[in-house]
This record gives sequence, structure tokens and C-alpha cells, in this order.
Amino acid sequence: MSTQFIQANADYVANFGDKGSLALPPAKKLIVVTCMDARLDPAAHLGIKEGDAHVIRNAGGSAKDALRSIIISQRLLGTREIAVFHHTGCGMLTFSSNDLRSIVKEANPGNATVASQVDSIDFLEFGHLEDSVKADVGFLHESPLVLKETHVTGWVYEVETGKIRQIV
Repeated sequence: MSTQFIQANADYVANFGDKGSLALPPAKKLIVVTCMDARLDPAAHLGIKEGDAHVIRNAGGSAKDALRSIIISQRLLGTREIAVFHHTGCGMLTFSSNDLRSIVKEANPGNATVASQVDSIDFLEFGHLEDSVKADVGFLHESPLVLKETHVTGWVYEVETGKIRQIV
């Protein structure tokens, strides 16, 4: 797969244009927090172009997991809006932290370091899609580390249709 990177990059460079002169702060002062799921293309389904927004991706689109990047984006690069996007068919709906911890430990029997480290991780899974969006938006509103004037919204992306719907 990595051998394909060279040709893909050459094609990209051929049409790069003046993107090298884009400003460091995002033009729309927007942060999008979304899932790492390979079926999602937030730039395409939201009409975001290079230089417009910070797109923070992690398993489940967790606001808690994204907080470090949100602080940097707001305090150093001037973003003032956050849109949280979760999606239908998300893998985070399919397991518990304890289940995943067991899988990792069983793959490394007797390894106390692995057991200790995996036991300390909250994988931030969730049981209900819309409730998880509301919880993440609530977390951001309540966090003293997120600027109070920040406009925060919560959304669901439907992988079956490509449609988005606002929850909060």
C-alpha cells in the first residue's frame, strides 16, 4: 500500500496550486470532531476545503479524547465553533471497555505491563448514538478548558445515505 503513496502524492502535487500560502489558523474558525471510521469523509460531506477547519478524528468522535487538540486549536489558533459528529453504524456501539481489555490481555497472556496499561484506558464506548452526541456537547459546554463563547453543536452522519442531522 505504501508504494501507492508516491504516485498519489505526485498527482496531488501536480494540482497543489497556492495551498502552501494558506494561513495556519483555520479560516472558518471551526473545529469538527468526528470518528476515524474510514467510511466518513468530513471534508466532502461538509464542504470543507483545506485551510477552512481543524478536523479532529478519533474512535467514536469523542470530545473527551479530542480535548487536547481543542485547547490548542482554540487558544493558539483562534477557533470559536465546534461541531461534534457521531455516525450510524459506529463500532463504538458494539463493545464495552472490559470486553476490549480482555481481548488485549488474552493476546498477551501473563504480560503484566500490557494488562496494567490496558486497564488504565477508558475506551469511551457508548450505548446510544443520539445520547452520545448530547453527552459530548454537554461535556464541551461544561469544560472550563473550552472557551465559554464557543458555539457547540452536535450532529449524526448517516453512513447509509450520507445525510447529516442536527441533534443539539
